[in-house]
Amino acid sequence: MILCLLLLLVLFQLQKINQELQESQKINQELQKENKRLQSASPIVIDETSGKFRFKSGSAELNPQLKNYILTKITPQIKDILKAREIDFIQVIGNTDGEGINQNSNLDRTLEIVAQGTQSVSTLLAGSNADLGLMRALAVVQELQTTGLQNIEFRAYSAAQLYLPNGLLAPPNRQADETRRRIEIRFIPPGVNNK
Repeated sequence: MILCLLLLLVLFQLQKINQELQESQKINQELQKENKRLQSASPIVIDETSGKFRFKSGSAELNPQLKNYILTKITPQIKDILKAREIDFIQVIGNTDGEGINQNSNLDRTLEIVAQGTQSVSTLLAGSNADLGLMRALAVVQELQTTGLQNIEFRAYSAAQLYLPNGLLAPPNRQADETRRRIEIRFIPPGVNNK
């Protein structure tokens, strides 16, 4: 009888341990799902190698094909990522080639006005590839905001001619090179130091 009682106690303990194990596995799965939601999504890269999305030399004006591509392909991708992930803000980074720009910049006088949307990006004059990369990123940000993506914060940045498409530091090269011209859209998850 005592043996039966002990076996019964062991069975209850095993059942309790099994329930705790199942609950632990469920919590682990939920944590993994939440962790994935908080991780950054893969970046979206808009490059010019296909010829459909080419900026005019020295210009940040978006051609009709690029505007359509942003509306029909990029915006839906961003919306899907925003549904699946927790994103603090989106970085849009303009990358250029190393071909020089020989004009005076007006960004110091007008950049904030353009960023606020009261003037067109086309009023900006790039004096460097850093200027041009920023202007192109800002043009893409403004276009994205017209497609219904107003509830997410965007930040426009320039990488100028510093990085190759593979992420490595670019060697000095002052030749036109469309393979280096691109816009990168990066998704930044919440974090203490993101602001």
